[in-house]
Amino acid sequence: MAEQKAPNMPARIYSDILSRIIEGEYKEGERLPTEHMLAERFATSRPTVREALAQLRADGIIATRHGSGTTVMRRPDPDVRRFAPLETLSDIRRCYEYRVVVEAGAAALAAQKADDADIAAIRHEWDNLQTIVETSGIGAKDDFAFHMAVARASKNQFFITALSGIQEQMVFSMNLSRNLSLVKSIERQRIVQQEHLEVLEAIQAHDTERAARAMRDHLENAVSRMFGS
Repeated sequence: MAEQKAPNMPARIYSDILSRIIEGEYKEGERLPTEHMLAERFATSRPTVREALAQLRADGIIATRHGSGTTVMRRPDPDVRRFAPLETLSDIRRCYEYRVVVEAGAAALAAQKADDADIAAIRHEWDNLQTIVETSGIGAKDDFAFHMAVARASKNQFFITALSGIQEQMVFSMNLSRNLSLVKSIERQRIVQQEHLEVLEAIQAHDTERAARAMRDHLENAVSRMFGS
């Protein structure tokens, strides 16, 4: 059997397995086919299959235990396929992981250094998002503007540069996240907006620990809503 050596083969295997998990063919708690069976299905090598499985493990979708095989741990929100290619989900998760580290620090510093003008700017962006929620809009760019306002309030240009450098990735992931909230319920949209408000109020109170925690919780909750808890 000739091995398919296309450089995107691990991504194809990743997407195929993830799609089957989302569709319920592979259910939570059930084992995946063996590496050998998957290699045969895709006409490729077991190392190539392992690369795809390693990414699924890193995303928390599956887990492998010695002697027990590989088991499905969680099922991402089925609606993600409506708004983003499955092969992008891993990069989206990595982006959120990076943001948790960077933005929690930016929020903490903003709580320490923000002046009245900075807080007013964050409040302005929150108000814009509130209008988006009330009119059932998406508001990915408005969401990005809120997070940039927090970064600016840190008074540290490196946080601003860090977010500016991943603006495209952030807006893409925010678009996915906000679309998912829109198709779920108004209550879910309000929860997301309340998380933004908690960040704003923590900065306004100049509570560094609370601000960092609020931002971290907001971003981690976004991942949980997308990938399953």
